[in-house]
Amino acid sequence: MNRNKFARKIHINLKPTSNMIKPINEIVLNEVLESIDITDVADATIRQLCDIAYRLEKRENIDFLHLEMGIPGLAPERVGVDAEIAALHSGIASIYPNIHGIPQLKSATSHFIKAFLDVDVPESGCIPTVGSMQGSFSLFLLCSQLYSEGKKVLFLDPGFPVQRLQAEILNVGSVSFDVYNYRDDKLGDKLESLLSGGEIGAIVYSNPNNPAWICLTDRELQMIGELATKYDAIVIEDLAYMCMDFRKPLGKPFEAPFQSTVAKYTNNYILMLSGSKIFSYAGQRIGVVAISESIYNRSFENLKRLYGISKFGDALVLKVLYAISSGVSHSAQYALAAMFKAAADGDLDFVGKAHEYARRAKISKEIFLRYGFHIVYDKDLDEDVSDGFFYTVGYGKMTSGELIRELLMCGIAAISLTSTGSSQSGVRICISQMNKDVQFEELDKRLSFFKKKHN
Repeated sequence: MNRNKFARKIHINLKPTSNMIKPINEIVLNEVLESIDITDVADATIRQLCDIAYRLEKRENIDFLHLEMGIPGLAPERVGVDAEIAALHSGIASIYPNIHGIPQLKSATSHFIKAFLDVDVPESGCIPTVGSMQGSFSLFLLCSQLYSEGKKVLFLDPGFPVQRLQAEILNVGSVSFDVYNYRDDKLGDKLESLLSGGEIGAIVYSNPNNPAWICLTDRELQMIGELATKYDAIVIEDLAYMCMDFRKPLGKPFEAPFQSTVAKYTNNYILMLSGSKIFSYAGQRIGVVAISESIYNRSFENLKRLYGISKFGDALVLKVLYAISSGVSHSAQYALAAMFKAAADGDLDFVGKAHEYARRAKISKEIFLRYGFHIVYDKDLDEDVSDGFFYTVGYGKMTSGELIRELLMCGIAAISLTSTGSSQSGVRICISQMNKDVQFEELDKRLSFFKKKHN
């Protein structure tokens, strides 16, 4: 394979992959699965798949291609690192942060949202969380408690598998459907059929979508927003991959086109922003929930009964978030504030840097297609799905579980579409850890072996 096609390498301190002398024996795989109580690998969580791969690596002395977990594959933004170091030197590590968030972060978040979404969110509604994971966990709980009869969460699948796990842990009821089958006008009809029953308290989705990387259009977001208003549901919009639809010239502060958002079409919204992917700041576990003014200040009798506080925003901050973590890392708040400010001021082109992920996706997709795989979620309405952080592949009539097992035996780790709530068979591919040319070459070798085995 011509190494020149893998131009512009990203140098990160990772072990290079080694040549795989032989495939992993199925008996060995079964023993590893049994040792960690996994009966169906299709249902394994992301962290469980990581654990499986690491155990197999150690046992078989090979290096896996880790396509299962979205660890940022780019260096963290220096402006954030410098701001956090300065904050630590100032002595803030000994001081509990304000549970509502430091003023600098609240102001920078509001400014950042205006710059890239063209939406006005008051500083008071911008609340730091320990990554978007804590944000969704807390919001699922609170949104299910707004009324005494309880409410369910509606997942627009496929989606981030851990959010489904969070609902299960909280014993919060959920409803879901595969949004790929209900695009454009069909989406409005499907949503109305579910919302009209009055059981849905929150609607959650990511845009761009994890794992399919489809992007809901403004027309579709308008349907979601208007129906959320009509049936009094709160839309939780996960913007972990904000501005990463690389088909559009997004990412110029205060200039159209802006990141599409449901916040243009309803006041019943909460946005989740994270430093993990857009700034490669995943290790510090820092994110923000940005709550519309009307939702933040809205009072609910059942919250008053449960927590002694009726206002949604205050109940979230002073009761739920306080009980879970008593605040967010003080120094990381300074880091995120600095990165938000630099981006909004035009000094940090986070979107341009993230284009590297599209390059890696394009190269690796070509390799999968060369060896008989197909893209599962291949179309975004009438366009090809964008290249980005994730994509999905299937192979013939293999189920998700079968494909996961066969890839593991070839030294490739990925997660099943089953775990994302998808109605399709296949796996999610994350290209963030494909940092070196040798990894693409190794992917080619291993998929070549895969094809020979399954011809």
